[in-house]
Amino acid sequence: MKENAAISNVQSGKFKQSKRRTHALTFAKVLDGRKQPIRGLWIRGSRYYARLNLENPITGVKKTRRVPLADKDGNPVQTIAQAVAELKRLQTKRADNTLPTLTRTPKFLDYAARYLEFVGSGNGVKKPGTVEKEKTILNRWSGFLGSLRVDQIKPVHVNRFIESRLKEKVSARTINLDVIGLRVVLKRAKLDGYLQRLPTEELRPLKTTTEKRSLFTAADVDKLCKAAFETKKNEKGKDIPVTENAQQFVDYVKFMAYSGARRNEALGVRWDDVDFNNNQVFIRRQITNRGIEDLKNHETRVVDFNPKLKAHLLAMKARSHDVSKWLFPSPQRGEKDIPAKSFRESLELVRTQAKMPNFNFHDCRHHFISMCVMSGIDFMTIAAWVGHKDGGVLIGKVYGHLANEHRKAMAERLNFEPTTVQKTVNN
Repeated sequence: MKENAAISNVQSGKFKQSKRRTHALTFAKVLDGRKQPIRGLWIRGSRYYARLNLENPITGVKKTRRVPLADKDGNPVQTIAQAVAELKRLQTKRADNTLPTLTRTPKFLDYAARYLEFVGSGNGVKKPGTVEKEKTILNRWSGFLGSLRVDQIKPVHVNRFIESRLKEKVSARTINLDVIGLRVVLKRAKLDGYLQRLPTEELRPLKTTTEKRSLFTAADVDKLCKAAFETKKNEKGKDIPVTENAQQFVDYVKFMAYSGARRNEALGVRWDDVDFNNNQVFIRRQITNRGIEDLKNHETRVVDFNPKLKAHLLAMKARSHDVSKWLFPSPQRGEKDIPAKSFRESLELVRTQAKMPNFNFHDCRHHFISMCVMSGIDFMTIAAWVGHKDGGVLIGKVYGHLANEHRKAMAERLNFEPTTVQKTVNN
């Protein structure tokens, strides 16, 4: 009976369902002790806000925003007096143009992707190889920082990243490069107005220890080249060449040892870069896995002939028979005239034969610079030949000890006793 009565009452409209009304919190002016509104100060619920006219750092458009007020520790202010103090502090920073970013900044992973899209857009900002290296570094940072926004990255995050990399037994040099990669992106974010200070400002790079590179002498270079022309036993006991392209490999090694060219730069030299009339060779380009690229710093440099370099290039020219425009044409070029991309496989075979497992192509450049230093050539000239833009500072730092050793060796040869010839002249 009661159920039927209840149903009847609902149908007749005696009982109506009550609707729960909810009201969103609204902003209200904050009043002072005289019940007068404080200009620029608002409250919603229990949270105080400052009303500021702000300029978007990207678009330049000015817009009025209400900014939640917090103390220096990031906690919401609790009293009117605290709110007034924080409001004045923000107004002062705005006047001094030191106001922190109060708009919502992009997530680091999104901003990093936008940065990579810009530098990799083919507008010449950075080389493809550099972009790829930065991409690897920034992907690592994006994975570590997660969804943190650009302005939320603090020194503690950078330090934790470094700690994690150290635990992975990553070298100090690689970690320093990781931090440099982050700093490059954050500097751009600062220019965009998303940051006032970089979280890496007070960070010092990790100490690195550079292994002293062995100095390979002229006799060592000759030993390596001689091994290239030797034979070895294959699995069946038959004598076979150590490498099929021994002559070209030797020409390549000697060219770098006599000119100081880097391995990819040497591959990019053409015969029209060799000026026999003026005794010079021009280093204009480099060959990489991505193809033919401009030189580092996009600048051509000139290496003046020394006796060894001139004799070597004349011998190479005589053997070339003008079949290619490249000094080191590709053995698999077919009908196309393309340069060789690498002699890495030949190097592995030859240095094993010569029992010189630590020899690398860069040692040819190291050999050239060392010989220049010990020959008494000034550092500025050497720097110009090898493409250093610091006027010889790096040469002095890395190879200065060779100059000192050379001077000491020369001093040992100094003789204050008259020689037989001098005695004869005096008599």
